[in-house]
Amino acid sequence: MRRRHCGGFAYIWTLMLIGFMGASLVIGSELYATAARRDKEAQLLFVGHEFRQALGRYHEAKGAGGVAQYPLTLEELLKDPRYPGAKRHLRRLYADPVTGKAEWGLIRQQGRIVGVHSLSELQPIKQGGFHEEDRMLHKKARYADWLFTYPADMFTNAPPAGPNAPAMPNSAPPKT
Repeated sequence: MRRRHCGGFAYIWTLMLIGFMGASLVIGSELYATAARRDKEAQLLFVGHEFRQALGRYHEAKGAGGVAQYPLTLEELLKDPRYPGAKRHLRRLYADPVTGKAEWGLIRQQGRIVGVHSLSELQPIKQGGFHEEDRMLHKKARYADWLFTYPADMFTNAPPAGPNAPAMPNSAPPKT
């Protein structure tokens, strides 16, 4: 009576199955990480638009003096100090979805906030296909370059950054 030796094949098939499962998990985790980053980008665009609209409402609501101006702090968007009652331009101060922190880069002109940007140095996945108001976000190297200003095209005609460049993120107002 002849006996067949099949024990080695089952071991090889088990190792191959484990290898395929491991490769599938790696691919799945990469897809999940990419989807999570895309979701954070979408949230950053939403929050950036909220800040842009709030800055616009603050600027257009001229206050008691009748002069259009930007806020000195982000907290002024929550309660406008120019009005005796509670006038809100923003419901709450949002955290940066990319960094997870409530800290934003502030874009100032003449000491007043005209926009915000993320502090993340990561490279965005989204490089194109933005709405018209976000056309200046095309092909930016990092999330910190995504500027949300009011008006949206405030820096579209700005010269390249340099010592005398206009008030870009974390820089002083221009000297005249």
